[in-house]
Amino acid sequence: MKAPSVDRSIAPTSTGITNKMDAIVQDAYGSDARKLLRLAEVVRPAIQDDQVLVRVAAASVDRGTVHVMTGMPYAMRLAGFGARAPKAANPGRCFAGTIDSVGKQVTGFAPGDQVYGTSTGTFAEYVAAKPGKVALKPANLTFGQAAAVPISAVTALQAVRRAGVGAADKVLVIGASGGVGSFAVQIAKAFGAEVTGVASTSKVEMVRALGAQHVVDYTAGDFLDGRVRYDLILDTGGNSRLADLRRALTPTGRLVLVGGESGARWLGMGRQLKAALLSPLVKQKLGSLMSKENAEDLVVLTELIESGRVVPAVDKTYPLAEAAAAITYVWEGRARGKVVIAI
Repeated sequence: MKAPSVDRSIAPTSTGITNKMDAIVQDAYGSDARKLLRLAEVVRPAIQDDQVLVRVAAASVDRGTVHVMTGMPYAMRLAGFGARAPKAANPGRCFAGTIDSVGKQVTGFAPGDQVYGTSTGTFAEYVAAKPGKVALKPANLTFGQAAAVPISAVTALQAVRRAGVGAADKVLVIGASGGVGSFAVQIAKAFGAEVTGVASTSKVEMVRALGAQHVVDYTAGDFLDGRVRYDLILDTGGNSRLADLRRALTPTGRLVLVGGESGARWLGMGRQLKAALLSPLVKQKLGSLMSKENAEDLVVLTELIESGRVVPAVDKTYPLAEAAAAITYVWEGRARGKVVIAI
């Protein structure tokens, strides 16, 4: 497939200017990534005193990328992403790369450090980032593998903590083959749990390879019928009814709903609100999680990764010019683990 040409129209035209970079550009919200996103030459970000400038080697796609691109659910637009058009230059949210320069107030990082973390507009050759959302890259990962970690693995770690996963707990991970789910399986197991992963037929072996002791093919029957009950359920899938999830929990079991509902147009938090209202009235603990990006959790993940207990599951790698195809692949639910964009 021929790579899209680079749009040079929005870059400075004066000779001698070297502060340019290639980046994905998005001017409006929409659902067709191939029509919406284009590769263009833009000015590199100028860092503030409390930021670092990173030469990006790789980025990755997650469900949040789709939300940023589409502006859905609508509530996120009012939350600061832009009411009529996206504030971010492109929907990229995480990266791995090498620090190019640091602001005057920055300590703990220096040019040449290999790092990973989160910011906005990461589908680009350079990105400005806050040190509070950046950590040194795990030594045993490539840049591509490291780029798969920051959003999805941090969310998974926080979900496992929120659920209170401990040794010998029976844990069900719904959406175990996805970006968050693939990390949740491994982190829950690292915490000593007996993990059951839920996936479609074609992804069963992939989930088993992640280390899940049991794997359920959700197309083969009702895995929430109550015949097997779990101490904890981490639902990263967003489709199961709250009543069905409760039926598969022990009488004092704990449920964590991760993220919002896929396809919701307005709020995207219907089950989360129901769970919050119902939880005080029942013995089961029903909650939800909206993750918070931070460097401290990246450091914890680095330890888990360098010890070999967590390994990023990377499905495909696309070049920057094909970012739209990468996003479409994830949106259509075809990804097994993470999808990476090489810069």
